[in-house]
Amino acid sequence: MIMIFRLDERLIFPKPELAEPDGLLAVGGDLSVQRLMLAYQNGIFPWYSDDTPVLWYSPHERFVLFPDKVKISKSMAKVLRSGGFVITVNQQFEQVITACANMPREDQDGTWITSAMQQAYLKLHASGYAHSYEVWEQGALVGGLYGVQVGKVFCGESMFSRVSNASKAALISLCKSGIYDMIDCQFHTPHLETMGCQYISRRVYNSYLRQ
Repeated sequence: MIMIFRLDERLIFPKPELAEPDGLLAVGGDLSVQRLMLAYQNGIFPWYSDDTPVLWYSPHERFVLFPDKVKISKSMAKVLRSGGFVITVNQQFEQVITACANMPREDQDGTWITSAMQQAYLKLHASGYAHSYEVWEQGALVGGLYGVQVGKVFCGESMFSRVSNASKAALISLCKSGIYDMIDCQFHTPHLETMGCQYISRRVYNSYLRQ
């Protein structure tokens, strides 16, 4: 029997271990700063579209990158040495999240980064919890990523690239910042796998959050 927990105005979540096989844990609630941070601190995140209520997920496995294990190809190292990219942090958060929402993606109709999600993460950024990395080329914003910080874990939300290798440059810069012990990439992509991402269990993932 499938039982999806319905949230109300109380700031509580069910135990992440009760999530369905696809990771779906709960439905409803709001996107307040307090609820979002409670979710991230417990390995839960929102993922939904305009035609559904807010859906909360806690996957049984997480696809993560340990910064000291990031793989940088010879060609990518050459790109970074060339100095063509300039990386900044938290300079254009709104531009980054808007670009992520508008970036066309294979096998995806529309975006899960709804207007409500954008406004919620702008509030997280203003509160000091959400951060962006921007990649510039000749003064133009050509790539970047954003996510939420929980202690020494960076919970990546999305990235975009308008020129080749821009999003890789942002992720490598994030790894080399020295701030984080782990970067949560949530779901597998071949692109991320080539950079050294790996699956870990929810139990191991949540142990990093507790640290």
